[in-house]
Amino acid sequence: MPRARSNGVELEYETMGRAGDPVMLLIMGLGAQLIDWPDELCAGLAGEGYLVVRYDNRDAGLSSGVEVSYVMADLAADAVGLLDALGVERAHLVGASMGGMIAQQVAIDHPDRVRSLCSIMSTTGDRSVGQSTPAATAVLLRPPATSRDEAIAGSIAAARLLGSIGFDASDDALRRRAERKYDRAYRPDGTQRQLAAVYASPDRTGALSKVTVPTVVLHGTLDPLIDISGGRATADAIPGAEFVALPGVGHGIPADVIPVMVAAISRTARGA
Repeated sequence: MPRARSNGVELEYETMGRAGDPVMLLIMGLGAQLIDWPDELCAGLAGEGYLVVRYDNRDAGLSSGVEVSYVMADLAADAVGLLDALGVERAHLVGASMGGMIAQQVAIDHPDRVRSLCSIMSTTGDRSVGQSTPAATAVLLRPPATSRDEAIAGSIAAARLLGSIGFDASDDALRRRAERKYDRAYRPDGTQRQLAAVYASPDRTGALSKVTVPTVVLHGTLDPLIDISGGRATADAIPGAEFVALPGVGHGIPADVIPVMVAAISRTARGA
């Protein structure tokens, strides 16, 4: 896969779709990698006429690690730097979980670079909304695994805890996904720096009131990691934003919900 120099780091990325189509930048969440975006979702968006770009955030996947602290504004600058490296003036932004926070921050700090915004299973930074259950919080704070087997078992257990009701993947599918992620990159120290960035970043609620691009907010009704109140607050903060609740969905992107997500994202992008 190619890498791009951006904001002092190198970001691993890949594209799907036709060159020349409007760019849709997909931003993943805490400790996640570009491969956490389902191929079916990327293909669906590409089929709607977008050049899909997905990438590893700093401290995740195959992108650069850093030893200094940072906040959402730095991660947003990384995303804009990637657009610069690709020669893209404006893009449709789609962010999931922490990636939704980053996408929101790009829309706040760099509004001239954004065509439309989609925030998935994310929140505003207001600590009174989007809270985690105690069990989900424990997933974030668990100590790093000491072996491949332990890491894969932990990943499967976390997927089960955070997953959706009625949409659960098979044990074999979860294992294959966990093995693929571990073998590509396992970076618990980077995940902790990203988590520190989430906690160190200010509430975006007030700033989101100035976002003017077409926006859709998608959130599972059973999300234990970021309660649906975080998604509702995001939609309430952005003038004219559409809110789409995903019944039975937890903190993830189950295959059966991908058509609904593709339809909502592409509908919003077409309104730009």
